[in-house]
Amino acid sequence: MKIKLIRHATLWLEYGGATFLIDPMLSVQGVNPPIMNSGDDRRNPLVPLPGPVQQWLEPDAVLVTHLHPDHWDAAAAEQLSKELPVYCQEGDGETIAAQGYGRVTEIKDSGSASFGGVTLTRTGGHHGTGEIGELMGKVSGFVFRAEGEPVLYLAGDTIWCEEVQQVIEEESPEVIIVNAGGARFLSGGPITMDEQDVVQVCHSAPAASVIAVHMDTINHCRVTRGLLKERLEQEGLSARVAIPLDGEWV
Repeated sequence: MKIKLIRHATLWLEYGGATFLIDPMLSVQGVNPPIMNSGDDRRNPLVPLPGPVQQWLEPDAVLVTHLHPDHWDAAAAEQLSKELPVYCQEGDGETIAAQGYGRVTEIKDSGSASFGGVTLTRTGGHHGTGEIGELMGKVSGFVFRAEGEPVLYLAGDTIWCEEVQQVIEEESPEVIIVNAGGARFLSGGPITMDEQDVVQVCHSAPAASVIAVHMDTINHCRVTRGLLKERLEQEGLSARVAIPLDGEWV
C-alpha cells in the first residue's frame, strides 16, 4: 500500500494492485468563495495543487465519500474521464451519473463492493453534532481489504463518534486515515476531527498507524498541521501519526 496526499482529503491510493483517486477536489487555488459563516473570508482552496493536475486524471477507479464540493468539485467532474468507475455512498449516484459518468456504483449502508481484488465496505459517521450535523447530511467512510494488504480504514468527514469506535473494534484496521482540521462554523462544534478526536482514535486503536489529512486547505478548518503536531507531541503520539504535506507519499 502507498498513499499520496494530493491536497485536503484528495488522496492517490495504490492498494491491491489498483490505483484509487479518493475525494478529488481539483480546483485551482482561490477559484471558490470562502465557506460562509466561518469568520474567515479567504477564498478556497487556500493552496494550489502540488503539481500538474494531469498526473491524477487516470486512476483505475474513483471513490467519493460524499458530495460536498471539497470532496467532489466541478473541476474533478469536468476533467476526469467519464469512463472511469466511480464508487460512492447510497444516494449520491444519481448526481454523479447526471454529470456524465456511466459506471457509478452506490455502496449501501454497511454494504460492500469489489473492484478487482479489493473489497470496499461502507461505514458511517457524524459530520458534526446537533442541528449542524443534521444540515451537513449523510457522510461515509470505507474499509479497504485485499489479500497481502493491511486493512485500511478511511474514516471520511466525521468527528469521533460511536460509529467510528465500532469500526475500529469490529474491523481491526491496521491503518486509519482521518480527516482532521477541526472544520467548524461560527456556532456549533467541529464537523471534522479536531486534535482531541485524533488522540482518541490513537488510544482506541493502539496497534494502528494513523494518517491525518484535511488540513490547511479550506478556510473553515481551524486545526492546522502545526497545531495537531504540537498536541500529538504533548500526548507522546508523534510516532503513531503521519501528517503528510501536500504531494507527500506515506
